[in-house]
Amino acid sequence: MSHRDFKLAPSILSADFARLGEEVDNVLAAGADIVHFDVMDNHYVPNLTIGPMVCKALRNHGVTAPIDAHLMVKPVDRLIGDFIEAGASYITFHPEASDHIDRSLQLIRDGGCRSGLVFNPATPLSFLDHVMDKVDMILLMSVNPGFGGQSFLPGTLDKLREARRRIDASGYDIRLEIDGGVKVDNIAEIARAGADTFVAGSAVFNAGRAEDPHRYDSVIQAFRDELAKA
Repeated sequence: MSHRDFKLAPSILSADFARLGEEVDNVLAAGADIVHFDVMDNHYVPNLTIGPMVCKALRNHGVTAPIDAHLMVKPVDRLIGDFIEAGASYITFHPEASDHIDRSLQLIRDGGCRSGLVFNPATPLSFLDHVMDKVDMILLMSVNPGFGGQSFLPGTLDKLREARRRIDASGYDIRLEIDGGVKVDNIAEIARAGADTFVAGSAVFNAGRAEDPHRYDSVIQAFRDELAKA
C-alpha cells in the first residue's frame, strides 16, 4: 500500500448526536472516507459513549461508507460480535482489554470484518510481535483515550515511525491510523511520520459548525491540501 493512500476518518464523538445521521451524511458528502466510532464503557476508559445500536442505526439510515469501530471496552469479545452484526467494517481494540489477543483478532476476521489493535501512549508496540498476520489496522492513540478535544502528544511521532517500519518489514497490507489531537496544522507532519489514516473529531465537527452547520467541505479540503504536502 502506498503511504499516499490517505484516508480521513472523522470521529462522531464530536458530532451533534441529536442530528447524527445528518451529520454523518454531511461529513461523508464533504469528502470524508471512513466513519470513526469511539466506543467507551466507563470501565476501561472514564467515559460512556455509544454502542452497536448506533452503528446499526447509521447502516439503516443508509450510510454505506466504512465504519471503523474503536472499542475502548473491557472485556471486549462480546462486543466484537455485536459490532459485526451491527455492520462495522473495521473493529479495533486495546490489547489490555483482551485476555487472548489472537482469539479476539480471529473473532473479528471470522465475522467478515477487518481487525485492528490500538495502542495507548504508554502501550508498547511489542504486542504486535506475533500477530502481524492477523491485523488489518494499527491505531496509535496520540492522546490518552476517554475524551475528545485533547492535544496531540508529540512523542507519538517516533512511535508512528516504528509502527511504519514494522508494517513495511512485514509485507502485509496494514493501515496505520492515528487518533487524538489531529488538526490541519499538524496532519502533514503526522503523515510524514508514517500514518495513512487520520481520525479527527473536534477539528472537523467544530470547524464545520462554526462556519456553516451543513458544510464540512472547507475543513476536509484543508486536511487534503496539507496531506498533499506530506
